[in-house]
Amino acid sequence: MGELLYLYGLIPTKEAAAIESFPSYKGFDGEHYSLYPITIDQVTAVVSELDADAYSEEVIKEKMEQDMSWLQEKAFHHHETVAALYEEFTIIPLKFCTIYKSKESLQAAIEINKEKLENSLTLLQGNEEWNVKIYCDDKELKKGISETNESVKAKKQEISELSPGRQFFEKKKIDQLIERELELHKNKVCEEIHDKLKELSLYDSVKKNWSKDVTGAAEQMAWNSVFLLPSLQITKFVNEIEELQQKLENKGWKFEVTGPWPPYHFSSFA
Repeated sequence: MGELLYLYGLIPTKEAAAIESFPSYKGFDGEHYSLYPITIDQVTAVVSELDADAYSEEVIKEKMEQDMSWLQEKAFHHHETVAALYEEFTIIPLKFCTIYKSKESLQAAIEINKEKLENSLTLLQGNEEWNVKIYCDDKELKKGISETNESVKAKKQEISELSPGRQFFEKKKIDQLIERELELHKNKVCEEIHDKLKELSLYDSVKKNWSKDVTGAAEQMAWNSVFLLPSLQITKFVNEIEELQQKLENKGWKFEVTGPWPPYHFSSFA
């Protein structure tokens, strides 16, 4: 038993050495193993052991494809464990189910990427990852576009000068035009907000929008972005979003800011 290593994250060795004893966290199997550190120069890997037969690549693939309750339980364990480590240490979090066959293979991978990892840990110290999601009420925005958008107003004027017969068919194009202008307007507003917020950050990234089935929100997600922020800028960042919310909420916009999160988007190790 215990032939594999499940890797949760990488932390600075000096931070791991600064505590009297490593925190006690339950391992991935939930029974036999706890988390422990493996020190490799200036980088320390946080791992738990796994039985090679019970957690072979084939077994895990089958579980992920066919056992949703197992997948949810283990994904939640991974997320909660990384979040707990993040409260204690600067961390490069690893993706769910990052597993090494031996201590030697893990050590070799870290040594190959040693300089990159040390630079990443230095970058992450004193900085935090925050997420901003922007939602909009399409119905409310369409109403505004229908009444104020210059392209829509021009099209309506053009149609009004046509014969009644032609007006009937041309009016159907108005809805299509409003849809196009809606998307242009949403992107323009979100891009301007993102550009304003990223002035406070070290790094930023735009992610894929989530559907209503995922968010459970009544409004459509229009923008999904992450920022790596210096700790000293957090208050200003949050205040900026609160001001935007007050300014735009009566126009159909809604903001959701969350953090800090383990820096999944601004550190990588494969």
